Amino acid sequence: MITYSTENVKMPAIRRRDTSAWIRRVAQSYGKRVGEVGYLFCDDEHILQVNREYLQHDYYTDIITFDYCEGDVLNGDLVISLDTVRSNAELFHKPYDEELHRVIIHGILHLCGQNDKGPGERELMEQAENKALAMR
Repeated sequence: MITYSTENVKMPAIRRRDTSAWIRRVAQSYGKRVGEVGYLFCDDEHILQVNREYLQHDYYTDIITFDYCEGDVLNGDLVISLDTVRSNAELFHKPYDEELHRVIIHGILHLCGQNDKGPGERELMEQAENKALAMR
């Protein structure tokens, strides 16, 4: 089950049923299936609080992924700052909707085992995001 909730923001204008089906297709392309995945859309202040409390990081970010996967079943909580998504869309000259969906799938790719912190991993993550966006 994929759930969507908010904290301090309005629910973004996404088609939840279509988005959930897309997420399942992407997971399946990695040989995974979706178990319990929860999205929390929030503002910068909330994600900063989560980042400080759970990761001891003192900065804003677009997404934090909490991975509770078991085997090939994706389980996790994904916290997305709509403020940072909007700022990044402007910074990278991308439509807000495209950047939002990139971040939505970024967390799923983490749950599928894709990393983006090591040498060369960011480029591989971006390729995976582009491939996933093309599946929408």
